[in-house]
Amino acid sequence: MNREKLYSAADLLKRKKKIVIPAAIFTVAAAAFLAGRGGKSSSPVAMGMGQMNNVATVSAEYPKSGDIKLETAVTGTVEPADVVYVYAQESGDVTSVQVKAGDVVEAGQVLLTIDTKQVESAKNSMDSAKISYDQAQSTLNRMQLLYAGGDISDQEYEEYQNQVKSARLQYESAKLNYENQVEYSTVTAPIAGKVESCDVEVFDNVNVSAQLCVISGEGEQRVSFSVTERVAKNLSVGDEIRIEKDGAEYRGFITEVSGMVDAATGMFKVKASMDQADEVPTGSTVKIYVVSEEVHDAMTVPVDAVYFDGGVGNVYVYEDGTVHKKEVEVGIFDSELAEIKAGLTENDLVISTWSSELYEGSTVKLKDDSEGTGTDADMQTEETADKETDGREQPLSPSDALPLEPVADAEER
Repeated sequence: MNREKLYSAADLLKRKKKIVIPAAIFTVAAAAFLAGRGGKSSSPVAMGMGQMNNVATVSAEYPKSGDIKLETAVTGTVEPADVVYVYAQESGDVTSVQVKAGDVVEAGQVLLTIDTKQVESAKNSMDSAKISYDQAQSTLNRMQLLYAGGDISDQEYEEYQNQVKSARLQYESAKLNYENQVEYSTVTAPIAGKVESCDVEVFDNVNVSAQLCVISGEGEQRVSFSVTERVAKNLSVGDEIRIEKDGAEYRGFITEVSGMVDAATGMFKVKASMDQADEVPTGSTVKIYVVSEEVHDAMTVPVDAVYFDGGVGNVYVYEDGTVHKKEVEVGIFDSELAEIKAGLTENDLVISTWSSELYEGSTVKLKDDSEGTGTDADMQTEETADKETDGREQPLSPSDALPLEPVADAEER
């Protein structure tokens, strides 16, 4: 009986050891886990999960063939294709003004008259010269009869002829002067068109070469503007331009590109036609957009994918989860696309989003690939945890403890 109880006690002791030892292991493991989380080092499983969570997610795309067009905005002035400036040919007082700005006139129509105070004098000179000429001609006619009868010499007859010639020249000169004075005093329109300005009034005294009127032709209006040498090199006759005025947009085509720099501005003058120009007043200031540079069917990538380091262009490409840095030759670029002249192939998957983890050899994952990895990662974590649980001894729960045999009373000991 005592031996049986002894065996039971020994067996009980062994069973208690089996319970206590796993509990101690669990306590130590838990302490180590908590200490690992509070410190700088982590368990291998925790480190693996942390590294996976720190992998940058990026977007990437292959280079595409496309067009890039760069526009330069300049200001220009609307003006008629044909413009004539009318000037005073002689000084004098304005005696009448027969047109005003906005009037449409025909070629030869009287615009205004000027009392040059030279018309009457010129007429008197012309009349006097005409009398002298007539007298010289009459004398020559009489001398011709005498010359025919041998009453005067050849030399004398020749002198009368010369007098007629001189008188005729003087008369013709006086007549021309009179006609000019009449023309100068009566100002007419040299072309048909629209009177853009006429800033003179009756009784105004004008001087020689004073501007009287401006007449625009009936043809199409045009725009004139100036550009830099860099832009001028890329412009050609026939190039299309965009013209904006008060929210409305018009189309035009370049008709002339000056090959000489303007000494006053240091720029090159350009002229262009303008559709529906009659809707815009002459002299208006407009905004003009010209294509300064363009490429067609070029290899392009998103402009945000290009980085410059010391003036050298670079892009990052994705290859099997690894980032590689490639030096590229960049052409023109706008707000969306950049031209790649060299350094890439159509099979390079270019990373188009920025990340601080972008550097040669870094590990990244594509955005499309990472969208479905959340559930798989959770499942993998659970499976890993199950494997780790199966590989170590776990603390027993009360239900897992082996049944104990009855212990003898103190009296039986």
